[in-house]
Amino acid sequence: MRVQKPKGTVDILPDQSGSWEKVEQILRDFFKRANYREIRTPSFENYEVFSRSSGETSDVVEKEMYDFNDKGGRHIALRPEGTAGVVRAYVEDKLYAPEMVKPLNVYYLESTFRYERPQAGRQREFHQIGIESFGSKNPLADVETIVLAHDLLAELGVKNYELHINTLGNAQVRKDYHDALVNYFRPLKEQLSDDSKRRLEKNPLRILDSKDEQDKQFLPNAPKIIDYLNDDARKNFDQITQMLDQLGISYTIDNDLVRGLDYYSGIIFEFMVEDPSLWESATTILGGGRYDNLVEEFDGPATPAVGFGIGEERLMLVLQKQNPTLFADQGIDFFITNIGEGTEIKAVEIARSLRNQGFKAQYDVDQKKLKAQFKKADRVHAKFVITLGAKELANGILNVKRLSDGKTLELNLTDVDNIKEVIKKLKD
Repeated sequence: MRVQKPKGTVDILPDQSGSWEKVEQILRDFFKRANYREIRTPSFENYEVFSRSSGETSDVVEKEMYDFNDKGGRHIALRPEGTAGVVRAYVEDKLYAPEMVKPLNVYYLESTFRYERPQAGRQREFHQIGIESFGSKNPLADVETIVLAHDLLAELGVKNYELHINTLGNAQVRKDYHDALVNYFRPLKEQLSDDSKRRLEKNPLRILDSKDEQDKQFLPNAPKIIDYLNDDARKNFDQITQMLDQLGISYTIDNDLVRGLDYYSGIIFEFMVEDPSLWESATTILGGGRYDNLVEEFDGPATPAVGFGIGEERLMLVLQKQNPTLFADQGIDFFITNIGEGTEIKAVEIARSLRNQGFKAQYDVDQKKLKAQFKKADRVHAKFVITLGAKELANGILNVKRLSDGKTLELNLTDVDNIKEVIKKLKD
């Protein structure tokens, strides 16, 4: 039987991986400029890490999580999202200690796993990019997180994105809203989907996120949380929106916005991309919000927190369509062609020197004929070709040719050790 990759996984091949690497480098540089540092957590955790944080009634826990008993009988789950593992590490490794600078700002790029129907930009193994900020309850921390998300998408070259925001208020607001939803949905219970019947008893807020047509007919008339905001929650939301206004960041207040995980509290937001060539309707590319209670739920100290996550597969899909120049093949700097006895070792030495100077350099390990070597130089999009023959080696010289215009220089072998000066001469 032919061995194949599991359904819902993809191979990122060498022709594609350079694009991923470029995007990830932009992300890393962007986060570091805001003084976010990388955190790496395990790909699998104890099941309770995710069931406790995501909520037993969430789709992630009920339907999508890969969980199993390991050989020691432990209930283990593959990571379905990034925040829970980071919070577990924050508590277990005491990142809340007094000597730690607050807020503690971290980012991650990691593989995540959900059992769902594979589609464009969504696989069962996917990559999540995220940031988390622990320790500040100031609305400015929410604004900072939203601003970073906005500016990151701009830096990557994403087009036609729109910020949607909502609030889940404070504890009292969520209690009042919970009661209002129960009162609204209970008379409709027998007409709801089986999932929503169960959620009505445990977490009616989850019904608002239902994709089942049986439920969707009742959602437009469901109570809106904005009508249940008390003075404190309203003030917090107004502070955030006013700061966004002052910063010139446009947004839509979306009363129907509900994040798919139970740990959110306070502000929640999504950046949605409108692109008919990709989707029929606007689709979420980045989402996040505040989760002030999750650290306590992991038996840590009361710690306000806010963050966001991006699915890298969906991001790549958007960038390939909207900013393809980002992925243009940059090729290599130098290809060393050589012919004649004794030249192969010198070709290796030249390549090593160029690489040590920070350039991308390659030579033909198959030592094919010179014509074939030149063809390979073209295929790898080399900017310069260095040619070395037995005669040139004996005389201590070689030729450098710029392929864009054919300009050539004859050099001493020692000039290779200062190749930047050679490039300057070719530009003159």
